[in-house]
Amino acid sequence: MVHNAYDSFELLANSPNKIDAIESYGSKLLVACSDGALRIYAPESTISDKSPPSDYHNHGDQLRKEPYALARTVNGFSRKPILSMKVLASRELLLSLSESIAFHRLPNLETIAVLTKAKGANVFDWDDKRGFLCFARQKRVCIFRHDGGRGFVEVKDFGVSDTVKSMSWCGENICLGIRKEYWILNAINGALSQIFPSGRLAPPLVVSLPSGELLLWKDNIGVFVDQNGKHLQAEKLCWSEAPSVVVIQKSYAIALLPRRIEIRSLRVPYSLIQAVVLQNVRHLIESNNAIIAALSNSVCALFPVPLGAQIVQLTASGNFEEALALCKLLPPEDSNLRAAKEGSIHIRYAHYLFDNGSYEEAMEQFLASQVDITYVLSLYPSIVLPKTSMVPEPEKLIDISPDAPYLSRGSSGLSDDMESSPDFDEHSALESKKMSHNTLMALIKYLQKRRYSIIEKATSEGTDEVVLDAVGDNYGAYDSSRFKKSSKGRGNIVINSSAREMAAILDTALLQAALLTGQTSAALELLESVNYCDLKICEEILQKWNHYSALLELYKCNGMHREALKLLHQLVEESNQSQPELNPKFKPESIIEYLKPLCGTDPMLVLEFSMLVLESCPTQTIELFFVRGIFLQTWSTLI
Repeated sequence: MVHNAYDSFELLANSPNKIDAIESYGSKLLVACSDGALRIYAPESTISDKSPPSDYHNHGDQLRKEPYALARTVNGFSRKPILSMKVLASRELLLSLSESIAFHRLPNLETIAVLTKAKGANVFDWDDKRGFLCFARQKRVCIFRHDGGRGFVEVKDFGVSDTVKSMSWCGENICLGIRKEYWILNAINGALSQIFPSGRLAPPLVVSLPSGELLLWKDNIGVFVDQNGKHLQAEKLCWSEAPSVVVIQKSYAIALLPRRIEIRSLRVPYSLIQAVVLQNVRHLIESNNAIIAALSNSVCALFPVPLGAQIVQLTASGNFEEALALCKLLPPEDSNLRAAKEGSIHIRYAHYLFDNGSYEEAMEQFLASQVDITYVLSLYPSIVLPKTSMVPEPEKLIDISPDAPYLSRGSSGLSDDMESSPDFDEHSALESKKMSHNTLMALIKYLQKRRYSIIEKATSEGTDEVVLDAVGDNYGAYDSSRFKKSSKGRGNIVINSSAREMAAILDTALLQAALLTGQTSAALELLESVNYCDLKICEEILQKWNHYSALLELYKCNGMHREALKLLHQLVEESNQSQPELNPKFKPESIIEYLKPLCGTDPMLVLEFSMLVLESCPTQTIELFFVRGIFLQTWSTLI
């Protein structure tokens, strides 16, 4: 069992007569007894009001969690035992099934109609939306329509092969449990379509779901079908024993079993939520706010535990999916509470998954929680982040283990403790590297999913700043210190920009995660696009790990062309010396290619660095000089 979804409370004890049927009407209990009387019970706290019977019902009233006392007795309500009753609240009617079917006006219980054709009926179902009644007697199925007031009009009468044991409306059709089989009856033309056999031990049981679908029982197994009897899913709802009655209330199915009442979730895998030990229960019905269980001479009610309390129970026990499902049932007016609870549960669920090695699933929960990326990145101590106001202090982060062994230190893939331990064998090192790689891959996917909206916001914020600066330049209406920007390029952060700070944190972390997992091409792709990587942090990392192609792109995207060309020249020189630790792909032509786009913007820089490759690449350099007009531009600059 997962948690307590319902609290059991005895409403009525020691009924003077055996209870044949029971219903609720507002806060009242309508109890049909074996002596033919209908007894109306009300909360003890309301009996002292001495209100007339017609005032007993309040449309907004519900069953109360307190002892009930007799408020009124209607003697001779029925000459024969009542098999079942149903309150038709939308029409203020009570339907009773005894030797026939009768309708009584509520709340005064005046009999307004008796369907003589229903004599001998054993089962019925009411379609409240259309006002249609279907019932079965012997080997016939009859359909009547309520035409308002006291009138009921016969619509159809169909013959079937045997006595109907259970029935329910399903759209414009009727699902029938006949002998050991289920059938769909077309309510217009009477055509019968077989669904499948019922169980061997228990009679057929048809249960309608709020969605319009059906649950059909084969002994202790419930099968989901649509309104035409077609199977909906492979999963089945299983009870410990065959139920005699099943009631659906919100997200739960409540079943009456021989020795107890079981409550199961209506979400796959249909877990057992709670079992209530109540023996000799004869009737189980749904009221407006509770489940009523009637024994021979007493009545108990199962009152739902408040959703907030259920959510707390489920979260504490680690049943996060069930807790999130219950959050969806919180009333619309509690939308802020719902969002807060969902966010908190998603975060706790994410930590649980992360601790148990389900890293990608954990990131999905962090994504659903809408928590700041800084919170998630605090799980990755090996990733260096920019020092900004956006990074929370570690002690402010809840549920984060201080000794998380998930990540590598530097690029080794091993923690410091592991590296220093003499007992750390090769297999453990391999497992640690694998775990570190998996956690980082999950982080990359998470950051990529968050990146679009964050970068879009940062870019938009940057555009707004350009407009404000233009207005400030024209009219002098803005403080020149409002925005602190660097002229070096797009990678520099605007200090007063929260969106750009967040973008810088994300891109800096994403670059490191890509490098730590060996995805050099992904790191290059990031730097070649619009990015907000922190220059200082990324420069140090790329230099330390000898990722020179990425370092060149970092300089380039930040407008640091002199630094890029110096590095490129150094790499060309070292490449010529054929040092084995360097990739010999850097050639003098690389400098020429880098200089080409700069001819129109920085001719002096082009002239300076082209001299370095004039001897090794004379043709390309001369072409750069004359075709691209470097001499003319340089001369005009000097003049």
